[in-house]
Amino acid sequence: MLHNKCPDFPLSRHNPLSYTNRRHLPLDKLDKANRELVELYLQLDLPKLWGDGKAVAADGTQFDFYDENLLAGYHFRYRKMGAVAYRHVANNYIAVFQHFIPPGIWEAIYVIEGLLKADHSVEVDTVYSDTQGQSATVFAFTHLLGINLMPRIRNWRNLVMYRPDRSAKYKHINSFFTDTVNWSQIETHWQDLMQVALSIQAGKISSPMLLRKLGSYSRRNKLYHAAQELGCVIRTIFLLKWIGSRELRQEVTANTNKIESYNGFSKWLSFGGDVIAENDPDEQQKRLRYNDMIASSVILQNTVDMMRILQKLARDGWQFTDEDVSFLSPYLTSNVKRFGEFNLSLKRPPEPWIKDSIFQQAAGSIRGQKIPHSNVLETN
Repeated sequence: MLHNKCPDFPLSRHNPLSYTNRRHLPLDKLDKANRELVELYLQLDLPKLWGDGKAVAADGTQFDFYDENLLAGYHFRYRKMGAVAYRHVANNYIAVFQHFIPPGIWEAIYVIEGLLKADHSVEVDTVYSDTQGQSATVFAFTHLLGINLMPRIRNWRNLVMYRPDRSAKYKHINSFFTDTVNWSQIETHWQDLMQVALSIQAGKISSPMLLRKLGSYSRRNKLYHAAQELGCVIRTIFLLKWIGSRELRQEVTANTNKIESYNGFSKWLSFGGDVIAENDPDEQQKRLRYNDMIASSVILQNTVDMMRILQKLARDGWQFTDEDVSFLSPYLTSNVKRFGEFNLSLKRPPEPWIKDSIFQQAAGSIRGQKIPHSNVLETN
């Protein structure tokens, strides 16, 4: 509960939090604040044992909206009205992109958009997704942009696999290949495909708009057919790896499970009503940013707490390896007081952990200062 009598927050005829939100916190500032939190997290040592941040998992989760809303729609999977929060979560557990989309939109078209808009110091080169990401068109443009797309394949036998030419025969798996690549079509439109990919990368073309347009089958759209051919080639290669490697299937499943865990974690932190009542599109997007900002803050706090505990254990003589620590997760909730009385005091001194060398090292690197290195297993 926020007390209006708090001397650090003068009374206003407006609700102070609502006034601050509408007057001082536009969507771009919230995006910038989220990016700074992520950058700070990436500087810590412990997350590096969980993942390098160069791989992300993309998926959507349902949020309830009022029916009379431009963003809301009926979701066939969840069987109710609402909108979809589409996120990219890195392999070190932090969310790097979030956006509300209507449930009727093909989610996979936001795979590329999230990577381009994340704008972090760690450049992503691999994206894991659910079954929707297996589209040939998405495979084509992620390949052209240098992104390794690795979707979770549910019914791979229903997908067409392409042989390089009609004379190609394969022992044991020849029956899998039911079509042949049209290399001349790819070659004819290769320059067009590259120009479109470069335009997407430069931000001249919106990738969701382009992929949504190309996702609609059209016999007259030659670029669509060229992208389909290229995508089928890349997807065939991936399918062969998927079928032949249990390790790959485990890797994709493990990373897509991380984003599902994050969705549950962030929803646990989102309380005060099950339905997002806002009708303003910007305010709806801001609700999602606020939710992820709180989630990132809790993840950051949990990570620093774990690092301090690991240091104390190491000083006390406990022995553990990086592999042991890699099994930890920052999605802890038992230590979080989600409900209760919260007093806002802008004059309260920072908590002691803010001055800890673990946190100061990361914060200093963000500010461009040189602060002595502090390893997660350091005992001194």
